[in-house]
Amino acid sequence: MPDYKEKSGFKRHILIVEDDMINREILGNILNRDYTCHFAENGRQALDSLQQREFICSLILLDLMMPVMDGFQFMDEIKADDRLSSIPVIVMTSETDAEVKSIRTGAADFITKPYDMPEVILARCERIIELQEDKSIIHAAEKDQLTGLYTKDFFAEYIRQIEQYSPDEKKDILVLNIDHFHLINELYGRRQGDDVLVCIADLLTKLFDDSQDIGCRTEADYFYIYCHSGTDYETVLHSLLDGLAAAIPSTHVRLRMGIYPEVDKALVAENWIDRAKTACDRIRGDYSRHISYYNNEFYERSKYHEKLINDMDDAIASKDLIVYYQPKYAIQGEEPTLRSAEALIRWKHPELGMISPGDFIPLFESNGLIQKLDRYVWAEAARQVGEWKRTYGVSVPVSVNVSRMDIYYPKLRDDFKALLQANGLETNELMLEITESAYADNADQLVNVVENLRKDGFMIEMDDFGSGYSSLNMLTTIPIDALKMDMKFIRNMQKDEKSMKLVELILDIASFLQVPVIAEGVETEEQVQLLKERGCDIIQGYYFSRPVPPAEFIPFIEKEVARRAAQ
Repeated sequence: MPDYKEKSGFKRHILIVEDDMINREILGNILNRDYTCHFAENGRQALDSLQQREFICSLILLDLMMPVMDGFQFMDEIKADDRLSSIPVIVMTSETDAEVKSIRTGAADFITKPYDMPEVILARCERIIELQEDKSIIHAAEKDQLTGLYTKDFFAEYIRQIEQYSPDEKKDILVLNIDHFHLINELYGRRQGDDVLVCIADLLTKLFDDSQDIGCRTEADYFYIYCHSGTDYETVLHSLLDGLAAAIPSTHVRLRMGIYPEVDKALVAENWIDRAKTACDRIRGDYSRHISYYNNEFYERSKYHEKLINDMDDAIASKDLIVYYQPKYAIQGEEPTLRSAEALIRWKHPELGMISPGDFIPLFESNGLIQKLDRYVWAEAARQVGEWKRTYGVSVPVSVNVSRMDIYYPKLRDDFKALLQANGLETNELMLEITESAYADNADQLVNVVENLRKDGFMIEMDDFGSGYSSLNMLTTIPIDALKMDMKFIRNMQKDEKSMKLVELILDIASFLQVPVIAEGVETEEQVQLLKERGCDIIQGYYFSRPVPPAEFIPFIEKEVARRAAQ
C-alpha cells in the first residue's frame, strides 16, 4: 500500500525568493509541474507573504543578494518567528564562501547558480521537503502534546542511546501514578485534570534536571523517569506533593511510586519499565505505602505468579487442579451427622508440587481468572455429587464458592441450572457460598442476583461472616440461608472473652434471622461442646476431617449410609 505522500495527490507550496525576473521564471518552469510556486522579489516581500499565511509553505528557495532585505536578514527573521522557523530553506548562490554562513544561519541545502541542472533542483527540493515532513511527524510522535515529556516508545529509545555512551553508570527507573485520577476529572473537570498532569510534568522536569535524566508520560496518568541511582525518592515524593498543593490547592492528589533501582543492564529498557510499573501497581489501594521497590525477591515472586497464570489451563486440562471436600456435621443431635461438604480447590503441580490456595486464589482474583477456576470447581463438584448420589443412594450436598466477579456474569443462573440438569441434581444439592465482603462491594446488585438464585431453589451461605465488612442493618435485606462464622472467632473464643461474646452474638443474630450457623475451623472436643451448648448447628474443621480428595471422602459417606440404615 502506498503511503499518504504517494496517494494524496496534493501539491506542496514553494516560495521562490529571487530579485532577478529571469531566474524566477527559470525556477518556476522547473518546479511548477510538481509544486505550486509563489514568488517574491526580496526578503521583505517574502516575509510579508509568509506572515499573512496566504498558503502553507513547504519550502523556501532563497537568493542571498537582494535589495530591501537580503537572504541572511530574511533567515534571521524567520528563525525568530515560531510560526515560520520550521520551514526549510534552500539557499541559491554561486558563492562557495557563503555556504558556511548560510548553514550557521539555518539553511538546509544549496542550489548552485546558474540553474542548468533541473533534475538536481527537483531532487533536492523533494528530498528537503520529505526530510522536513518526516521530522515534523517524528516530532509530533516524540513528545506528549500536553506535558512535553517523551512518549513511551521514544523514552525507551533515548534510554538505549544514553546507555551506549554511559553503560557503566548505575541507573534507576521510576514509575509514578496518580491514584484514582479519573475521579479528579469527574469531580473537577478534565481541564483541572490536565492542569494536574502538566504541573507534575513541570515538577519532575525541575527535580530531575541532569542532562541524562529523561521523563515520559503515558497511559493518561503514568509518568516514567530514567535517572541516576541514589536519588532520595521520599524527598522527591514530598516535593511533588508540596508543589501540587501550592499550584492547585483545590485538588487533593495522592501519588504512588514504583522504583526499579540499579537496573539490570542485561535486560532491555522495556523490561526495566515493566518492573518499575509492577512495583508501582503492587501498592495500588494500599494507603499505608506510597513507594514500592522492585527487588530480586519481588522478581522471583513475579516469575512464580506468571508461571501459575501460564500453567492454569494445562492444570485444568490434566486435572492437576483437584477439588477436595471437607465434611460439615450437624451437632445438635445425639451424635454428629454428615450434613454436607465444602468444595475446596488444591493444585498438585507436576513441577512445583502442592501449591497453597493462598498463592493462586488471590492471584486469580486479581486478574480475573478466578471465574474460569470457579466454573471448573462447580463442574467437578456437581459431577462428584451426582456420582456419589448414583453410587450410594444418598445426597451429600456440596457448597461451592461464588466470587464477586461471578455475580456480574449475566448467565450465572443458566450455567448452574445446566450443571444440575447434566448431573441429575436438585437445587438443594449444590449450595452457593458468597463471602461477606462481596455483599458490601455492590450490595444492591448482589442482593438482586441472590434473590433470583433463591427463587430458583438454590441455598445461599454467607461465608466469613464477622470478618468486618457488613453492618447489622445489611443483614435485614440480605437474602441468605446460612451464616458461616469466620474461623478466627473459633480459634480465640477460649482465650479471649470478647471473641466468645462475638460468637454468642453471631449465634443470636442467626437465631433471630432463623438461619443455621456453620462454624469453620473447629479443631478440638472442647470447641465442639462450647458451640453445641450455645446453639451452633453445623461444624466444619479438622476435628472431623481436613479437606480430602474424593476417594478419601467416601468413608464419611459410607458411615452415614450405615448410620441411616441402623435407625
